[in-house]
Amino acid sequence: MAVKREVPVMKDAMLGRIKDRSAVIGVIGLGYVGLPLAVEFAKAGFHVIGYDISERVTSLLMRGESHIQDVPASELAALVRDGFFEATTDEKRLHEADAISIAVPTPLSKTRDPDMSYVIAAAETATRQARAGVLVVLESTTYPGTTREVLLPALTNLGFTVGKDIFVSFSPERVDPGNPVYHTKNTPKVVGGITPACTELTMALYATCIEQIVPVSSPEAAELVKLLENTFRSVNIGMVNEMAIVCDKLGVDVWEVIDAAATKPFGFMKFTPGPGIGGHCIPLDPHYLAWKMRTLNYKTRFIDLASEINSQMPAFVVEKVAHALNEDRKPVNGSRILVLGVAYKRDIDDVRESPALDVIRLLEELGARVEFHDPFIKCVREDGHVREGVALTSEHLAGTDAVVVVTDHRAVDYQVVMDNASLIVDSRNVTKDLVKTKARVVTLSTSRTTAAVAS
Repeated sequence: MAVKREVPVMKDAMLGRIKDRSAVIGVIGLGYVGLPLAVEFAKAGFHVIGYDISERVTSLLMRGESHIQDVPASELAALVRDGFFEATTDEKRLHEADAISIAVPTPLSKTRDPDMSYVIAAAETATRQARAGVLVVLESTTYPGTTREVLLPALTNLGFTVGKDIFVSFSPERVDPGNPVYHTKNTPKVVGGITPACTELTMALYATCIEQIVPVSSPEAAELVKLLENTFRSVNIGMVNEMAIVCDKLGVDVWEVIDAAATKPFGFMKFTPGPGIGGHCIPLDPHYLAWKMRTLNYKTRFIDLASEINSQMPAFVVEKVAHALNEDRKPVNGSRILVLGVAYKRDIDDVRESPALDVIRLLEELGARVEFHDPFIKCVREDGHVREGVALTSEHLAGTDAVVVVTDHRAVDYQVVMDNASLIVDSRNVTKDLVKTKARVVTLSTSRTTAAVAS
């Protein structure tokens, strides 16, 4: 007797709506991840409903103004005008969605444990508005097991059967703010569904706006992919930061060593040291994996050691500043210090977890009068305090006791800095190829200073 197979009506119907672009796409969270994704879906011809709890953000977007550097306002405005994208604080609008992507923050608590409150809130929102046949994709970086343990139960409690009348997947975001080459569309997208049908639908949806889709066998595999990527970077940055300290103690230029090592055509990948690591991913994501492993009675030693080394780099930079000022017979207390760059990396306007904030705080604790200049950031709001940036002028540079290069923005004319400052502590090696004029340069990697050459 032949076995009667159930026709996957829900899946086939959704595939049809994806193909003809009649599917409505919901995106929860309109920040650095959610907004670029929403824009790509809208550009692919879908009607996109972006949901965010911030009235300020949604109002801004509906005026066609972008708060995300990588999303041009002109592009967004056209999508709003033509009816492909709308932003709202009304979660009930998500009930219209055939697919919902969740892109909310996953920070750490003060004890460095995962703070899942945003994901849980987003899962509850999606659950309240879900209807039969909906595809829900979690994009927020999190520990392995989150999709199955947090998102799936909330949806199946509605009485749906996963893979039949509701579809659930994990697809990690891979946003690199400010990257001039790789963006949402041309960065390969990893997808792992609860069931094969979930994976198939998710691949079909994302393939409409992303060039390459990479399927894996499960949400857990997809969750671990993102953690591996950023743990790899964290560990290697930790190693090269420690090498900078080693070179400093040996009186060797770490930049020279790295550049020479990078000539090897195999078996070496170039990483460079700096004042610490920042952003929402690399300083945080490895801790999600470390936390999960602690629940399984395993200690992730590489992750913990790399985090320890990287977190000490702002203090190492401040120590460099103190020693350099001492050579000029100046105390840190009372010295006027200009920090160049407060974004967590070059050419972006994001200060999340930026090591520059730690450098400023540590210098001020020693009594320094600290100012900052950043071409992308006019002010910094931290703990209720607003710090205004200053203009980078010859007069201002000449009036400082030390300039500390923390973020190596390309828009800064470092030769002007070299020509007017008396002391530069360069944690990014931006002064390497400049003409040495007035400034005395102290590098991150050596105990000696580079004497200025009289012009």
